Amino acid sequence: MLTLILPSEHHELLLMALRKAGRREVGGVLMGEHIGPNLFVVREMTVHRRGAFASFVRRIEDAIGKIHAFFRETGHDYARFNYIGEWHSHPSFAPYPSRTDDLSMLQIVQDVAVGANFAVLLIAKLGPGGELISTVHTYLPDGARSLSELRIERLDKNDR
Repeated sequence: MLTLILPSEHHELLLMALRKAGRREVGGVLMGEHIGPNLFVVREMTVHRRGAFASFVRRIEDAIGKIHAFFRETGHDYARFNYIGEWHSHPSFAPYPSRTDDLSMLQIVQDVAVGANFAVLLIAKLGPGGELISTVHTYLPDGARSLSELRIERLDKNDR
């Protein structure tokens, strides 16, 4: 099982994006660091324009500048720092992948031009008290999808 660590700063960014989007879906790209076997930390997270009531269309153009900046800042060390997946909200539905989500993620991991060994999908929504309710799923090029673990942690700047 893959574990995705979401530092508190990105947790707050996610909550803010969910509040701002309201009943509309919102999402973005996750860039991360591989810190151990099946263990990744989100180091950069984009927030794209809001979608509709029950859909969010990923536009890589909205994130490409941040992705390139992330690679420059991390010295193009792709084995350690890389694209790790996507996130979006399901404000009016359970935070589980839809068939469309599954197909989109499989398209990413099966695209030889992308060259990904896996991709994660974090789906989030606000609970009745404003808390984060979410799931993370990992997609593999062979078509497999598995539930993964999300940990929200306070990380020091030295942990980067």
